[in-house]
Amino acid sequence: MATPDSLSLFTGLGLSEHKARETLKNTTLSAQLREAATQAQQALGSTIDKATGTLLYGLASRLKDPRRLPFLVDYVASKKIHTEAQLSAALEYVRSHPLDPLDTVDFEQECGVGVMVTPEQIEEAVEAVISRHQPQLLAQRYHFNMGLLMGEARAVLKWADGKVIKHEVDMQVLHLLGPKMEADLEKKPKVVKARPEETDRRTTKDVSNGEAAGQALSLMEQLRGEALKFHKPGENYKTAGYVTTAHTMNLLKQHLEITGGQVRTRFPPEPNGILHIGHAKAINFNFGYAKANNGICFLRFDDTNPEKEEAKFFTAICDMVAWLGYTPYKVTYASDYFEQLYAWALELIRRGHAYVCHQRGEELKGHNPLPSPWRDRPIEESLLLFEAMHKGKFAEGEATLRMKLVMEDGKMDPVAYRVKYTPHHRTGDTWCIYPTYDYTHCLCDSIEHITHSLCTKEFQARRSSYFWLCNALDVYCPVQWEYGRLNLHYAVVSKRKILQLVAAGAVRDWDDPRLFTLTALRRRGFPPEAINNFCARVGVTVAQTTMEPHLLEACVRDVLNDTAPRAMAVLEPLRVVITNFPAAKSLDIQVPNFPADETKGFHHVPFASVIFIEQTDFKEEPEPGYKRLAWSQPVGLRHTGYVIELQHIVKGPSGCVENLEVTCRRADAGEKPKAFIHWVSQPLTCEIRLYERLFQHKNPEDPAEVPGGFLSDLNPASLQVVEAALVDSSVALANPFDKFQFERLGYFSVDPDSCQGQLVFNRTVTLKEDPGKV
Repeated sequence: MATPDSLSLFTGLGLSEHKARETLKNTTLSAQLREAATQAQQALGSTIDKATGTLLYGLASRLKDPRRLPFLVDYVASKKIHTEAQLSAALEYVRSHPLDPLDTVDFEQECGVGVMVTPEQIEEAVEAVISRHQPQLLAQRYHFNMGLLMGEARAVLKWADGKVIKHEVDMQVLHLLGPKMEADLEKKPKVVKARPEETDRRTTKDVSNGEAAGQALSLMEQLRGEALKFHKPGENYKTAGYVTTAHTMNLLKQHLEITGGQVRTRFPPEPNGILHIGHAKAINFNFGYAKANNGICFLRFDDTNPEKEEAKFFTAICDMVAWLGYTPYKVTYASDYFEQLYAWALELIRRGHAYVCHQRGEELKGHNPLPSPWRDRPIEESLLLFEAMHKGKFAEGEATLRMKLVMEDGKMDPVAYRVKYTPHHRTGDTWCIYPTYDYTHCLCDSIEHITHSLCTKEFQARRSSYFWLCNALDVYCPVQWEYGRLNLHYAVVSKRKILQLVAAGAVRDWDDPRLFTLTALRRRGFPPEAINNFCARVGVTVAQTTMEPHLLEACVRDVLNDTAPRAMAVLEPLRVVITNFPAAKSLDIQVPNFPADETKGFHHVPFASVIFIEQTDFKEEPEPGYKRLAWSQPVGLRHTGYVIELQHIVKGPSGCVENLEVTCRRADAGEKPKAFIHWVSQPLTCEIRLYERLFQHKNPEDPAEVPGGFLSDLNPASLQVVEAALVDSSVALANPFDKFQFERLGYFSVDPDSCQGQLVFNRTVTLKEDPGKV
């Protein structure tokens, strides 16, 4: 039988044609996958099903020792290894047992081969988990975090099918609680949360009851999943994939002596743009994990590319970290360590692990670039040339320092240093060579004795260089752990694309409230607590997470409902004259700041014979079901205790309604009206900006969804400016970023464009999720 070509072979494994073609560009991966697929086909004597194909691709892309390929393919093809958990265990086993022969009995035991998890075992395990949490389940019902039940059940049943466990959890929860009731579909009731410092104190005390235990775990709830399995400080070597050397244990001992066993994390942004919602997850994870373990977190600026760095970005990043409620243990910079990094680069050359190369940047791009002809140049020659780079004897692009290793994605010999004649914001003209991320990051982590280097998933391809470089220099090696990025639909967060939006005039700047940068969200009025709560709800997963914006908006409403005092505003005013107003001058009306909790105080607004209501709150010819002001249909005025009834309509020359004349009566002096409407009297004139989504499609960067590119997908109705809105006088002294609920309209925040006598409000979110949104 003729052997099919590689593209057909790979698509036969279940790969899309695009992914198959990308795989073919990586010669190492494609050769290994071709061998695995061919062997599996011969063993099966038939086509390979998609589940087996997925495992074979995972095996080929992650296996470091090609000698073990036939051995592992045999287990996958025969379905002795048939889950991702088993494959991960198998890869870790062969990595940690490099010598022949392998003990197959021990291997199969460690990988769960032949382990049968019966339905009865799953039922018993789930029953035990639900029993432990039964009081909280009965109290919170379907508002309880069901992911916690799944996680605990899977921890007991390592080799069970996750889908089967989830089904069993769903069935047992349904049996315990019964079908969802109306209250289960409502938002979770607010609980007064302890301040972080109080929560920290609680965690150190002996917890005496289940309710207190739930509060003590609150910081860890957002770190559910794999993060709970992290190694303890000083036990780096127990982490899957960690590379040990003869010096590892001594280095870890010295590390513990320096840190005292303290958890240390870092948030390491590049100061070349504004932070966005994805960074909020990184901030919460790094600072939150340290806080939950009584550790510390550094804010470290990765300032190794002076061409793209600006002072305003350093300031904005510090501001956003503080705005989210976090205080770094210390603010550091990669440039703090330039001297040490340079000394280590010399040592790397002396050890034969780095060399000076003259290949141009364009020669190094793409898949499988040609190997450097200078890879084996003498050590002394590389030392002299690197010193010449340092002294400015090479033009930009003429020489680089490269490390001798192959990375996980097949990239060979990553660059460690390059020549740049751009002054640095902190070191000026001291340096004309700058280290790269691949060289700098792990060594800065080592210098600061970071215990958990938490990175987003795209840095997984750098993990091999991370461990390799620390071990090549015999310095303390932290552990890198990757988690999935957080993205949102209907958004772009790329710095380059935001700059395009600004240049095109689609948005005003980085803080335009239609963007999802943190400065934009703050300007729109999103409370930092809401962003943190959203990150906690999303949790920390290995897979990339793309969320709907309305889930973030729901978190915003939860916070603002408890924190934004009420006021009244009218966006489209209609003048109303009360002909029998009960007083000679305006009345002083006391309005609760929070109607559901009058202990939070009151404010006062005037109530005079002329008021303004929303145009939509009156109809001359109402349709069936209309409950607001109309002929023979009075309405109540909120907070006044009065009901108004229409007497006369005043129209202008064009036939448009200009004024209404009404009479009023006490609300308790007759039949209760069908509706109560908001109003203003003797109001302030202000500008109100109403925001909708900036893009019309979920994935504006996807060519299949938006063939014309993201700039062609702009929503023309994303901003509506109401220049002459009216608001009650209680907000007259409001400051930028003060937040209010305008009754019946939504939540609003004072924009920094406001000036004395002319307030500008941004609508943060509507009162309820728009049912028209997908």
